[in-house]
Amino acid sequence: MDTKASQPAFRLEIYNENVGVIFIDVPNEKVNTLKAEFAEQFLAILQQAQSTSGLKGLVITSGKKDNFIAGADISMIANCENKEQASELSKEGHLLFDKIDNYPLPIIAAIHGACLGGGLELALACHARICSNDEKTRLGLPEVQLGLLPGSGGTQRLPRLIGIPHALDLMLTGRQLRAKQALKIGLVDDVVPESILLDVAVQLAKKGGVKRPVIHWQQRLLSSKLLRNQVFNSAKQKALSKTKGHYPAPDKIIQVVKTGMNNGAKAGYAQEAKAFGELVMTPESAALRSLFFAVTSLKNETGSKAKPINIQQVGVLGGGLMGGGIAYISASQGKLPVRIKDISDKGVAQALRYSWDLLTQRVSKRRLLARERAAIMSKISGTVNYQGFEKADIVVEAVFEDLALKQKMVAEIEQISDGKTIFASNTSSLPIHQIAAQAQYPEKIIGLHYFSPVDKMPLVEVIPHKHTDDTTIATVVAFAKRQGKTAIVVGDDAGFYVNRILAPYLCEATQCLVQGESIEHIDSALVSFGFPVGPFNLLDEVGIDVGTKILPILVARFGDRFKAPEALDKVVNDDRKGKKNGRGFYEYGHTSSKLLFWKKAPKRQVDKRIYALIGVQPDNKLSKTDIAQRCVMLMLNEAARCLDEKIIRSARDGDIGAVFGIGFPPFFGGPFRYMDSLGIAKTVETMQALAKSHGEKFSPCDLLCQMAKDNQTFYPTQRE
Repeated sequence: MDTKASQPAFRLEIYNENVGVIFIDVPNEKVNTLKAEFAEQFLAILQQAQSTSGLKGLVITSGKKDNFIAGADISMIANCENKEQASELSKEGHLLFDKIDNYPLPIIAAIHGACLGGGLELALACHARICSNDEKTRLGLPEVQLGLLPGSGGTQRLPRLIGIPHALDLMLTGRQLRAKQALKIGLVDDVVPESILLDVAVQLAKKGGVKRPVIHWQQRLLSSKLLRNQVFNSAKQKALSKTKGHYPAPDKIIQVVKTGMNNGAKAGYAQEAKAFGELVMTPESAALRSLFFAVTSLKNETGSKAKPINIQQVGVLGGGLMGGGIAYISASQGKLPVRIKDISDKGVAQALRYSWDLLTQRVSKRRLLARERAAIMSKISGTVNYQGFEKADIVVEAVFEDLALKQKMVAEIEQISDGKTIFASNTSSLPIHQIAAQAQYPEKIIGLHYFSPVDKMPLVEVIPHKHTDDTTIATVVAFAKRQGKTAIVVGDDAGFYVNRILAPYLCEATQCLVQGESIEHIDSALVSFGFPVGPFNLLDEVGIDVGTKILPILVARFGDRFKAPEALDKVVNDDRKGKKNGRGFYEYGHTSSKLLFWKKAPKRQVDKRIYALIGVQPDNKLSKTDIAQRCVMLMLNEAARCLDEKIIRSARDGDIGAVFGIGFPPFFGGPFRYMDSLGIAKTVETMQALAKSHGEKFSPCDLLCQMAKDNQTFYPTQRE
């Protein structure tokens, strides 16, 4: 018998105002999640409350410290073997929350902390909602991010509460609202300090609930079926422009909301359960859920068996974009004091300005108070010498890719700190063992590879060399998590993991260009495959000079399969750095203060001078499918090599690295899950055919050939 399941997750306490408070506290779990087996317990609690004499109302709140309900337990969904079983889960949710909705006494939800997915659907079934004004309080329906839709009545209750446009926005984006944002759109009825949250909710229940304000005139307009349908059509076009048709959930969400609003709630609930069951069984949802489980499991790992040191002070070497970004996330996300060193006051000022500008954007969007911006900025300071660095527990180096310079900095930090400070290099190309070659304390040297822009890209690679000790690894992994990053531990070899699998992809895209395919055709082919941007757009964004710097290192280490066409050298030598200097594969119209308000900024366009520069006349003979296959197959082959060579610890880490590091299509679950879905034998066959047509670089690696022969997969074949 499951002891966890047998312990009650709900308890009822009667307050002296004759109001019952139901506390949700899932045993042995850090956060509350809703499980199917809780339905019986919850109905019993409601029955107990109803039989209590003189009770005037109920409050539902959490027994956890900083969490209301984080959502439904995703493993319930993973256990469904067919769409009928999944639909049944949805119908059980409907029955349970209908009991709340139709309860004879007022039920108030008192929300503090995360109120997401099924947690918000439960709150929507209550007769009123009050939440704390705490920063930890977030409300949202993120099911779309798992390839699903809200399955416990959310698609029907939410639009009736806050209107169709707001409801569709929340469900189609999965974004989370802060307390004041939720109050503004009518999702909650009041926002109060956490210290009085329960008391206010109890008084509201005693009073009999709240009177909803008169429906806003914009919502009244939507009582017209014609206008409603225009809203749905507009939402569908907007969603399609973002998903490119790769994700079935957004379209289902719009259909289900439309059914409910046009044909009544009963029809809407029936359609919701049906659509939920269908989405659960899609390969897209299975892939997205696999990523969710992968990231969740990774969060519980420390990278080594050692206990991490508690970081209290951070040093950053270099005031450029990377250094400024690392300082920003350390202070804003990590809540840590940061000291930046640069060779000039201008560099220090640039790094400080970087954080100020990002924080000011958040203030202007009302996501941050001005005093909070000031508090974060007070944690960041700068210097042109090493003053203050003797206190740093970790120093992150983000200077030029110059081995001698990095080794010099290692020596200087070791001298200042007597070897107590961890030295983490943000190098993207130089092996860590080379940086540590002259170190007195090589066990304290490690790689910590961020991706640009640092404040947006979720991944970091943690790269120990053979002498790095376990405490250093665990401390750096914990530090990265504190910065809000997903960290994978990878091997110390040229390109590490992410850049190594990206390089052949970019080189092959350039090869297609040399053979006469246009820049926009190639970029469009890879976007159609599922990447967020095409390869040339990506090079322009990261900087062509930066993106190509690692190629000679990879050629020297692994041979000609990483050799780029000479065309790429011609582009670099023409001082085309991409977006940062306005000259790349695309032209960038920079807006200026002279631009008249009624004129739009020039649209980014391919710089056609590139073709003359590299001696090509584009004629687009290849299909998008052929282009995508050539670029992607090389990436898959290199990912398999990295696993075979233990550059990555598992297929799971490889999938996370590719999705979060370079935008490999999430709906495929990552390169290893994608190869499993294609079939390893089919993958090998495709590579062999490409090798015959386009050269030995496409020949499948030994691991893939052996797996095809043995009929193996990277992941267990049963549904997860």
